[in-house]
Order: sequence, then C-alpha cells, then structure tokens
Amino acid sequence: MTPANPSKNVLNSDVEIKGNVKFAGELTLEGKLEGEVNSEGTLIIGETGTVNGNVSAGTVSVRGKINGNITARDKIEIKSKAEVFGDIRSAKLAIEEGVTFVGKTEVNPNKLAPSAPPRPAAGPAGAAPEPAKAGVR
Repeated sequence: MTPANPSKNVLNSDVEIKGNVKFAGELTLEGKLEGEVNSEGTLIIGETGTVNGNVSAGTVSVRGKINGNITARDKIEIKSKAEVFGDIRSAKLAIEEGVTFVGKTEVNPNKLAPSAPPRPAAGPAGAAPEPAKAGVR
C-alpha cells in the first residue's frame, strides 16, 4: 500500500473475518468473510476470496465465491470460474462464461420503477377494443 493511494485495501488469503465490514474506496478480499459488507466503494472478491453474507457496494467484482445476496449501486461483474449463490441487483451486470450462478437477477440501468404488465384487451378473443367516442350519447 502506497501513501499516494491509501484508499486501496487488501485482505490476503490468510485472513478470516467473522463480522460485518464497512470501508471506503476499494477493497480486495482474498480471504474468508462471514458477515455482511456495506460500502459505497468497490469490492473485489479475488479467486481465493469467499463471502458468506450479503454484500452492498457501489461496484462488486467477483472472481471467488459468494453465498449471499449482492446489491450494487453501479455495476456487478461476475468473472469466469466465480460462484454466486444468491440474488443480485444492480444498474449494470456482466457475467463471463464459466460462472456458477444460482439466484435471481434484477438489472435496471435507468433505475426506473418496474412497469405493470400490459392488460389484455376486453371482449371476444382476437377482437380489437372499440375506440372511445367523445361527446356522443
């Protein structure tokens, strides 16, 4: 870690944490975490990294394993050979070939509320609805 960029943090493969983690900037996790992650920054889960718990961050990049839900304000990247067991929500999503993913996704780049499904037309099947006539009785 250099003094010029103190916001980059690394937890090596020999680190094991039980508890919740909060950070600013960027965190690379190569070890094991049992707990939740909350950050507005970037979380990178390395090839040897494992998270058992929910993750909420600005950007999440997964090369290792996550057993929990992931919510990212900006983007989620799931790299080749990664394993994700949980639901993911983000504005942007990139999944490489060779990923193991079990869960549901919600990707909403414009952050719009979900739209209601179109309503079926009333009346006999195949018949177009009659146009409304203004001022006619």
